[in-house]
Amino acid sequence: MTGCLRLLIALFMATLLAACASQQGSPLGELPNTANLSVEQLLQQAAASKSPDEAAVLRLSAASKAREQHQDAQATQILGSVDLNRLKPGQQVFASTLLAELALGRNDAKAALTALSHPSLQHLGELPIEQQVRTQTVRAQALEADGQPLAAARERVFMAPMLQGEGATANQESIWALVSSLPADQLQPAGNDDLAGWLSLAQVVKTPGTLDQQKAAIQAWQAQHPSHPAAHTLPAPVQQLMALTNQPLDHIALLLPQQGPLAGVARALRDGFMAAHYQALQAGQPAPTIEVYDSSRVTSMDDFYRQAQAAGIQLVVGPLEKNLVKQLSSHAQLPITTLALNYSDSTQAGPAQLFQFGLAAEDEAREVARRARADGFHSAAAIVPKGEFGDRVLAAFRQDWLANGGSLVSAIQVDQPVALAQQIAELMQVRQTGTGGQGTRRQDVDFIYLTATPQQAQQIKPTLNYQYAGDVPVYATSHIYSASGDQAQYNDLNGVRFCETPWLLDANNALRQQVARQWPQANGSLGRLYAMGADAYTLAPRLGQLKALPDNRIEGLSGSLSLNSAQRIERQLPWARFSNGKVEALPAGSQ
Repeated sequence: MTGCLRLLIALFMATLLAACASQQGSPLGELPNTANLSVEQLLQQAAASKSPDEAAVLRLSAASKAREQHQDAQATQILGSVDLNRLKPGQQVFASTLLAELALGRNDAKAALTALSHPSLQHLGELPIEQQVRTQTVRAQALEADGQPLAAARERVFMAPMLQGEGATANQESIWALVSSLPADQLQPAGNDDLAGWLSLAQVVKTPGTLDQQKAAIQAWQAQHPSHPAAHTLPAPVQQLMALTNQPLDHIALLLPQQGPLAGVARALRDGFMAAHYQALQAGQPAPTIEVYDSSRVTSMDDFYRQAQAAGIQLVVGPLEKNLVKQLSSHAQLPITTLALNYSDSTQAGPAQLFQFGLAAEDEAREVARRARADGFHSAAAIVPKGEFGDRVLAAFRQDWLANGGSLVSAIQVDQPVALAQQIAELMQVRQTGTGGQGTRRQDVDFIYLTATPQQAQQIKPTLNYQYAGDVPVYATSHIYSASGDQAQYNDLNGVRFCETPWLLDANNALRQQVARQWPQANGSLGRLYAMGADAYTLAPRLGQLKALPDNRIEGLSGSLSLNSAQRIERQLPWARFSNGKVEALPAGSQ
């Protein structure tokens, strides 16, 4: 590995150059020292100084001191009074680093990176180790904030040999957080340096498999990379995974309503779950015993758990009913690990034994935001249904979109078709020009987020065309797609992009074909529920793995599945678009 060699070189250069840099006559200049004086004292000395160069350095020291004391506004004001051209190269590096730190403090990653592109940065390697680490740390933070995790990881790997103790440990965990957040197609190790080793470890950890398979793969990686920093001390989440004990899952309770308004939904979930179970048996995989319980007959969840414990149940899949999930989420703990097939409305963390999984419309709203960001869009308008459902999906989209730097310029909630044309005209600020029927619309909308039924969408998209917004990209949730096979239904939706479950986008999937032979409705919109049931079976033995490695994903039939900090399964979905009435799958990240 190159790490040890870089460390020796860095230490030698630091010893040699620190002495030089500390001398008054160093061409790099003395770096500011803020240890013993207050901001006010430094500014007073600057005002009294007869040397403009000395005054500039004193003000730079004062700005840095203010930043250390979290007085960013004062630091910015002081730094604005410093003539960077009067500073020597080392001092310019110091000032550029401080500018970058202040830019990050106001969430302006691009300004931070601009500050760190100053020509003086070519001298960074000649400065003391402390300054190198400070500058490279803020550059790594700026790259991460700018959506460049691989470049940020590269920066942290480069400075790793300069760190010791807690600083080295924290940097190593940051490297792991960055590389493990990369999608699988970006984990392409090249060469045998430390970064390639990190990428290959992330690749190993993200490869699907049982707990034993993942542990064996990690141990094999350690054997292949004996001198890599992570081989000696695995990242904390990977250590947690290695500490898990493999308890075979032999007995599952499937708790679903067999009567009442949710019985039809429950049947599709059950059939998808059992289809995945039988597929595993046919493939010769170890498969647990499944015992089905009727949640519509459950009067007390505490009594149900006592019955399940007596029967030797190790995992409960269900319930589906939201009120029962809400009951479970209010418990301090549960006697048996449970994968509920719905979400409680509570924002509070539930018991450690409760995991929640469902086809949440909010997930799809966030998926639209994620995809639009990946496609380079910044400014959105939104069209959602009127009512509580529309409120929820719009809130989810808005929160995710704004939190990641997007702008939502306008939104409407549609209900009555007769009002649609006027609502969209107001949304797009349509203005008529002249007498020839020509008009203009606002130009600050990059794309439109849409949640609507197929019937609503058949009115909305032509109205957008009529209101001079036919060229604005439309990104929709799966609600727009009925999977009915009726091509005429989608002729008016040409160009609309939408997210959808892998189940409905891949007619060649073996499990889907097997299920559809027995239940043809699985090829339609009910297919989403069959997919969710199948994924619940896949998730059942892997909840501990997902909890230990939150960046891990399971590529399921209802989406790419991960576990968030509230122990809720989140889905990322593939994308498609309507093209001449047909559905055309889109590659990841393609507009």
